[in-house]
Amino acid sequence: MLTEDVRLTAEEIRVLGCLIEKESTTPDAYPLSLNALTTAANQKSSRHPVVDYVEAQVQNALASLQEKGLVRRISSSAESRVTRFRHVAPDALRLDKPQTALLAVLMLRGRQTVGELRQRSQRLYPFERLAEVEESLQELTEKQPRALVKKLARRPGTKDSRWMHLMGDEAEEPEEVEAAAPVAAVPGDSGPGEAGLREEVERLREDLDSLRAEFERFKQQFS
Repeated sequence: MLTEDVRLTAEEIRVLGCLIEKESTTPDAYPLSLNALTTAANQKSSRHPVVDYVEAQVQNALASLQEKGLVRRISSSAESRVTRFRHVAPDALRLDKPQTALLAVLMLRGRQTVGELRQRSQRLYPFERLAEVEESLQELTEKQPRALVKKLARRPGTKDSRWMHLMGDEAEEPEEVEAAAPVAAVPGDSGPGEAGLREEVERLREDLDSLRAEFERFKQQFS
């Protein structure tokens, strides 16, 4: 459990978010190798902002996250000589599964509305109702020694307020210039339309990235 008010860099936020995400979306390839984690961090779908980190940046972020008690290193085994990494965010930050899922999506995709968070977290945790998302977000605002998320003032011309994570310095959290794209419909809502197709394309891209990472893992066993 963290005992201090830890702040993360942009690289650390991306790496931790990827570890949380891939634990659920690619369990067969988890824990992740440095190579697979770099690929995940630089993924072009379901990321904001899109980055182009080199392995040294990811490795430095991992080392710092280990010192902060958020990531653990898994030593090489007889079957594989590749070192792997896994997150321990739920233990360190006292999070349940819904809270962990929401925090990861905020770290990976920036500021979002409750509806966007519900849609985009489905592969990590299947929220059935918007009220469940709101309840978990409220719980994250009450964490000690500090809040992990906060609700932003509603922008002019928009219907819903957005939420942002507080894992780093607030000033480092970039504001989106473009208007947020609509998200796919969820059960009980109207049809998906163009937004639903966009989300489906993103999921397919994620699956492709996951297959690439798994193939790299396979190759490294014989290196």
